[in-house]
Parts: sequence; structure tokens; C-alpha cells
Amino acid sequence: MSDEIKNIWKNADAVCFDVDSTVIETEAIDMLALYCGKMEQVKEMTKSAMTGKMDFKEALSKRLKIISPTMAQMRDFIQTHPFKLTKNVKKLIDELHKKSVAVYLVSGGFRGVIGPIALELNIPLQNIYANKLKFFFNGDYAGFDENEPTSKSGGKALVIQELKNKYHYNKIVVIGDGITDAEACPPADGFIGFGGNVIREEVKAKCKWFVTDFKELIDEL
Repeated sequence: MSDEIKNIWKNADAVCFDVDSTVIETEAIDMLALYCGKMEQVKEMTKSAMTGKMDFKEALSKRLKIISPTMAQMRDFIQTHPFKLTKNVKKLIDELHKKSVAVYLVSGGFRGVIGPIALELNIPLQNIYANKLKFFFNGDYAGFDENEPTSKSGGKALVIQELKNKYHYNKIVVIGDGITDAEACPPADGFIGFGGNVIREEVKAKCKWFVTDFKELIDEL
């Protein structure tokens, strides 16, 4: 780990967290697939998307087509399957808030699932950048909003750039476990790889700082 990334971390005025396997212990789309009885077909595709072997939008589209969750299923899934926060993440985000650092959740997951997680972490809902599912009038699955930058490969970089343009942050740090997080730096000033839930060697190889416990980041603040 270089002193450069440590300094960027200590002086960051905005931090963008990935959600699945970073802020929470699991991949929400896999859990949704399990809930809808489609786990086996979906899990391998998630792996390919997270390691960059498959275009993100293509993988998202294919997985959602397999699951085809109805509006009622989504509502029930969110109510009956609260996600487990990763150890020390709440403590870390509380520390960042104390330092007046802006915290964002930037995810290839779904806004409806991430809302309750953001509330648990005292992150404003407008600080969520994620995908929106679409439904027909009868509640059947109708696709996802393809205009959301987070629905495609390289989309997280677009979100970071938008945040920089809008709020003129000096130092933005991205924290995540997937290749889509690593790709967001630049325009992010620093990327910290997270392997507390799953270690992806492709991601570990791309970052100057890789942590498996958020306590390491708390200690450096």
C-alpha cells in the first residue's frame, strides 16, 4: 500500500461505496434469484459480471430475464429479507459523517433494495445511484431503466464524474469488491479494494490498497 492512497483516504471529501458484497455481506441479485427459485442459473453470471468476463449490462439483462421478478415478489422480498451489514461498515460510515465527508452508495443493484440499507446507515436517499426496475400495469417484470449509468460497464465512472462536476469535490474515494468499482478510478482520485466478504483476485491486482476489514480504514482516519 502506498502513502499516496493513504493520504487521499485521509483527505477525502466524498466516499462512494459499492453495496453488494461490500456494504452488505451478499449479492442482492443472487438472493433475489434464490427467493424466486432461479439461483443456479444466475450465480455463475454474477461471477462473470463481477470479474469483468461479461459486459455488465448484458449480464444484468440476462439475469433479470431469468428471474423476472413481479412487483409483488420484489415488495415481499424486500420486506422479508433484510440484508446483513458487513462488519464495521456502520462504524466507518458514522466516522465519515462525523468528519463531514459525503457518503454515496453507487451500485449495479436495485434502488428498491438499497433504500432500507441507506436508511439504516443514515445516508440520504438522494445519495443512492443504482438501477431501477420497471413493471407493467399488472405488476409483471418489464425490464430496467437502461438510462441509469449504473446499468452498464463503466457506469460508475460516469457517476463519479457527475458528482465531481456537480459538487466540486477535491478527493473522491471509491470502495468496492468488483471490477466495475476499480474501473471508476479515474475519475475517482482513489480506489480501495474490499475483500471482507469475497476476494476477487482481478480486483486485488488493480488496487494500491486492499482491505478485508473496514476497521483498517477506521484506524487510518
